[in-house]
Amino acid sequence: QVQVVQSGGGLVQAGGSLRLSCTASGSIAEINHMDWHRQAPGPQRELVASLTSEGSTNYADSVKGRFTISRDNAKNTVYLQMNSLKPEDTADYYCNIHASVHTASGVRPYSFWGQGTQVTVSS
Repeated sequence: QVQVVQSGGGLVQAGGSLRLSCTASGSIAEINHMDWHRQAPGPQRELVASLTSEGSTNYADSVKGRFTISRDNAKNTVYLQMNSLKPEDTADYYCNIHASVHTASGVRPYSFWGQGTQVTVSS
C-alpha cells in the first residue's frame, strides 16, 4: 500500500508565496516522476509542473518563472514553490506520483494522487 499526503496551501494575497508539499510512503521501490496539477472550477485539470527522476522539469507557460518544482528523494517528497501568485492561480492543487511499487507479484508501476489542497489568491 502507498499513501500520498499533501500539505501547504491556503489563502494569500496577490504577489505572495506559498509552498506545497506531497509525501509518498509505503511499499515504494522507486519514485519515477512527480507532477503537480491544478483544477479551477470546471472540468479541466491542468498540468502545472513535472519533475522526472533524472531531474528534468517542465512547466505550464502560465507559471514559468514563478513556480518551482523540486524533490527530496530521501523523504519521497515533492514540493511546489509558488511565488508572485496571481488571482488566476486560485485552484485546487493535486500532486501525482508515478512510482514503482512492491507487490505480491513483484515490482509494478503505479500512479497515485494526493488528496488535493486549496490555494486561494486574493486581489
